Amino acid sequence: MTVRRLPAVTAIALILAQIAYPLTSGIGRDRVTVVVVVLAVVTALAHAGSTRGPRFAAGFLLIVSGIGLVAEMVGTAYGFPFGCYEYAQDRLGPAVADVPLLIPLAWTGGLYPVWVVANRLGSVAAVRIPLTAAGAVGWDLFLDPQMVADGQWTWCSPQPGLPGLAEIPYTNYLGWFAVATVMTALLELLGRRYPATTGTLAVPVVVFVWTWLGSALAHAAFLGLPASAAYGLLGLGLLGIPLSASAFRTAARSPG
Repeated sequence: MTVRRLPAVTAIALILAQIAYPLTSGIGRDRVTVVVVVLAVVTALAHAGSTRGPRFAAGFLLIVSGIGLVAEMVGTAYGFPFGCYEYAQDRLGPAVADVPLLIPLAWTGGLYPVWVVANRLGSVAAVRIPLTAAGAVGWDLFLDPQMVADGQWTWCSPQPGLPGLAEIPYTNYLGWFAVATVMTALLELLGRRYPATTGTLAVPVVVFVWTWLGSALAHAAFLGLPASAAYGLLGLGLLGIPLSASAFRTAARSPG
């Protein structure tokens, strides 16, 4: 297998693992969750490394997972910036300060395709940064209800939540937007230093579209989470709809 093919191979494995998630329960589901996160991270870093180089991939991991870990440690200890919550213990592998190390890795695996799509849609940093942060919130509209339903973490915040997702406070989404904004601002600087030199965006775009539409289907039809299906579909649709429109325009301009 060549290095350039690795992102496509791991992306296929990622999609298959996500399909398996609703079919499992208990310890089996915990293991699938770990596999999904690991495959998402490998896919993201493999694509980042193949298109911008290994230093960019390492920088992406350091920025996103590093800030993600600090934010989660502060969040679980002080209830800021997300609100009061705590992780289940001994389910997702080793932890630091009661935060499973898999969690900051999940930030990297989940944010990368959102960041790629936002960069495709936005021509200037003033657009790309808030668009990426909004996309991160859209992704969390799927992620948080799914993991709460599975008992991976619980909320203790007295703040209200969205209709149908009352147990997850509004502050969570505000915190996600703020943390993702900081991450993306630093990624903007990193991307300028290591611009894309080769490869295509097909893999992260496919992962993004699968996350957007596949998660909506899974939540509505298999996980019993219709509210998050609707919210996530709309949230990631902030990027997904213009992405689809752009693809259709490109296809229409192409010679038949």
